[in-house]
Amino acid sequence: MPEGSKMKKPDVKVVILGDMNVGKTSLLHRYTERKFKDTISTVGGAFYLKQWGPYNISIWDTAGREQFHGLGSMYCRGAAAVILTYDVTNWQSLAELEERFLSLTDTANHDCIYAIVGNKADLTDPKAQLPQDSDRVSEDRAECEEETGSQVLSTCPTPPASPASLSGVMVHKQVGHEDAMALYGRILRYKGLEENGSLPAEKMCFETSAKTGYNVDILFETLFDLVLPSILRKRNENQQSPTVDLEDCRGGNNKRGKTACC
Repeated sequence: MPEGSKMKKPDVKVVILGDMNVGKTSLLHRYTERKFKDTISTVGGAFYLKQWGPYNISIWDTAGREQFHGLGSMYCRGAAAVILTYDVTNWQSLAELEERFLSLTDTANHDCIYAIVGNKADLTDPKAQLPQDSDRVSEDRAECEEETGSQVLSTCPTPPASPASLSGVMVHKQVGHEDAMALYGRILRYKGLEENGSLPAEKMCFETSAKTGYNVDILFETLFDLVLPSILRKRNENQQSPTVDLEDCRGGNNKRGKTACC
């Protein structure tokens, strides 16, 4: 296999869990592709490889539908971090995390990090409605003005609208930040962990918007920083007990001689 075609080996695994329609896939698209896309329900699971500095992080997007529930524990096996996602406008989606998805994390690493993420914050929080790429819009607008002149500004990108001018109507928020923090505490107890010796709930509970990008980068970058010790430990273990790459061993000996025994 040519060197350039080899798949990079992941240093660590991150898994996203949650009920269907909470926006798991959209969160991942927002972070990896820098845009929002309307998606269909994930079937089984999907794998993404994110290069973060010199490290390769695999992010697993899992299906929330009941029929694929049994696959969750397989995807969580060996995970260094799990993102438990709910919809801030849907209380049941939070309850499902504890009732259906928490047990799937039993196969994760013993030191796995857990983040509780309330998506669709743009439906309930005015500050989450502002697009997070406003700097990019400003740059595009400046370039357009230079090229076309001030008399055709209507063809240039417009600045982000203020919450008051957005057409969307605020939706009732069913899950508060304190509810997510309470769930985080119950997860620690389920795992047999002491709250005093664990990461604080204030740091591990997020509210995001895949549509506008609100807090999405903060979520993933925070988790990547926190799993860095796991990455370094794994790399150290691999150096002490190196594995054999079968592709490298094939070389010119991939053809068996005619007189060779079976």
